[in-house]
Amino acid sequence: MSPKDLLLASIVVLAWGINFVVIRIGLNGMPPMLLGAMRFVFVLFPAIFLIRRPAVPWRWLIAYGTTISLAQFSLLFLAMHVGMPAGLASLVLQAQAFVTLGFAAVFLGERIRARNIGGLLLAATGLVLIGLQSGTAMTTAGFVLTLCAATAWALGNIVTKKIGPVDQIGLVIWAGLIPPLPFFALSWIFEGPERIGQALTHIEGSTILAVIYLALVSTIIGYTIWSRLLSRYPAGQVAPFSLLVPVVGLAAAAITLDERLSAPQIIGAMLVLLGLAVNVFGLGPATRKA
Repeated sequence: MSPKDLLLASIVVLAWGINFVVIRIGLNGMPPMLLGAMRFVFVLFPAIFLIRRPAVPWRWLIAYGTTISLAQFSLLFLAMHVGMPAGLASLVLQAQAFVTLGFAAVFLGERIRARNIGGLLLAATGLVLIGLQSGTAMTTAGFVLTLCAATAWALGNIVTKKIGPVDQIGLVIWAGLIPPLPFFALSWIFEGPERIGQALTHIEGSTILAVIYLALVSTIIGYTIWSRLLSRYPAGQVAPFSLLVPVVGLAAAAITLDERLSAPQIIGAMLVLLGLAVNVFGLGPATRKA
């Protein structure tokens, strides 16, 4: 990657690492499906009136909005609601990097190298260690739901690659048309009108700031940069960078939420991050697209 793109990747890492603490703050004042709906309402308005729709068929906008936006965040918010700590969520969600490698091989014909397999095995071992600790600062349901969210993100990465070079900010904003109504419907069905009314009429300043951060920083800025990188480099080269997100996520959760890991979870986290090193630092410049 060029120095400029490495800097952009670092900005995404920082924004998404802090994102998990912000989600926890948001969930303290708003139920998960309603929080998802409000996130994408703020992604849409007023930006959709200012940004031209990208030259992308509606089927791909729907696919992007359904995978990366609706499926990933409904599952992630629910996971954290039912007991997945913010720091561990930031780590386990990065299983998407390795699911992306598999999807890219199947759907895009990208080559999986020996170092990719080695990194996958290290990270998978780490995730197993973390998963075996369910009940120690996290729930089994939260862990499984986070893995499902990672799969949705990986599918979204493949959709992004299939779309190809496009106005990324337009893609993020216009695909944001997809999630709000399903999120509101899920909130109405599972959280109920009374709880929705209570959350909106008694909303606190911290919840408002959380929604704004999730919409502006995490979604519009973060996914615009992420989509740009995926459009320029092989998915297998970009996706592993997201494994740096837990470094920020775990640190932020420890500092602000006083979250702590058990010894096996620490070992698991180190194995996941080692899997990142095997993938990223083994990738040479020859893999860049012309």
